[in-house]
Amino acid sequence: MTYPTEVAPAAAGGCIAVVERDGAGARAGLEPGDTIVAVSGRPLRDVIDWMWLADGATVDITVVEAEGTSHAVTLERDLDEGWGLDFEGVVFDGIRECDNACAFCFVSQLPPGLRPSLNVRDDDFRLSFLVGNFVTLTNLDDDDVARILEQRLSPLHVSVHSVDPDVRRGLVCATGEDRTLEYIDTLLAGGIELHTQVVLVPGVNDGHELEKTLEWLAARPGISSVGVVPVGLTRYARAGSSGYTSAESAAVVIAQLLPWQVRMRAERGETWVQAADEFYLTARAPLPAWDDYDGFPQFENGIGMTRAFLDETAELIAKFEGTTPHACGVVLVTGELFAPVLEALARTLSDGGCSVRVLPVRNELFGGGVTVTGLLGGGDIEASVRADARARKDPALHETYLLPASVLNDDGVTLDGHDLVRIQDGSGSDVRLVSCDAAGLVTALKELSTPSSG
Repeated sequence: MTYPTEVAPAAAGGCIAVVERDGAGARAGLEPGDTIVAVSGRPLRDVIDWMWLADGATVDITVVEAEGTSHAVTLERDLDEGWGLDFEGVVFDGIRECDNACAFCFVSQLPPGLRPSLNVRDDDFRLSFLVGNFVTLTNLDDDDVARILEQRLSPLHVSVHSVDPDVRRGLVCATGEDRTLEYIDTLLAGGIELHTQVVLVPGVNDGHELEKTLEWLAARPGISSVGVVPVGLTRYARAGSSGYTSAESAAVVIAQLLPWQVRMRAERGETWVQAADEFYLTARAPLPAWDDYDGFPQFENGIGMTRAFLDETAELIAKFEGTTPHACGVVLVTGELFAPVLEALARTLSDGGCSVRVLPVRNELFGGGVTVTGLLGGGDIEASVRADARARKDPALHETYLLPASVLNDDGVTLDGHDLVRIQDGSGSDVRLVSCDAAGLVTALKELSTPSSG
């Protein structure tokens, strides 16, 4: 039911992107482009508010149409159906950005000329809940904490880095009052589960400082996991640190965490604290077993990705059996860090009827110690593929370059704005996208190693 109202929009509200045919939204006359600005008289700040306030069979909303007309609508639905609409985005009143001034902030180290959106320093607790982004909690106030507790926004993902006040002042560089540790205790007391991370900076929060941080976190059962990841430094970094780029420095971190992992398995039955894959790959150390990752709670933080990839690939490798060998060449494009992993795998995959080799791409865009695949720029990829193709030992062999989809964003462009067509044209080669998981790679290799029936 729709009826006139003079309620003024109290917030930006959520713009409707999709209205399902015959759904509750469509029955109420909602259309794409309409904006829901309030629910039951309360401003609609984000999709979390929507899920919280619109959880019954009926809900009163205030809608602003595309031309600016405001009116009230009552939505009605059966209990077994949704509302039949989707919003543009999940945060409606603007993403909360980080107010800190940390010298090791990766965003402050970006080269010029990248997409403007990359300069947004997200520090929004709502995105921490919705998509697992790590936040510092330094921009929260008591009302935010009350909302988290009321709406049960659990789990959250929190960057702790250090629990020592002096180290935090020098590392986190909060521009206002730093109440993060206080808020952590309040949230834990309220039943909010926290996954935490420590971005490790040599000589700042490692060694003895890391021990103090882990002791503090271990004393709080609501801390479900701790990820220890190396600081990322580009050639634009202001800080004078080399990061954990040597095998020796990475191995020290792994060795320091091992007693903690043994202790926590004995006490809690879980590994609890885990080092980023980057430490193991840099140290050329054996990866933990699948079961040691506790269900991979920090997978998107770069912890366990390599183990999952290798184990899943091993299960799928049997798909190569029965393929018909023919003159086929495949080149796996990757960053320098992951290249040794793929090179070992390529030797096995080449037995399946298709020659497979690896092309490590050096990251000239960021420089420094940035070697992960996901941060490769299109310009570096184009140049590496072009040079590799020109140096091909067997010019008669057609080679297909498989590029992991992680180098592109949802709009299909790299960090420096290149799309797949530009990479193909710029390199002059057959470059194809492949998903980053084992299934995508194995499927692509099997298709390329099987002669076309046409």
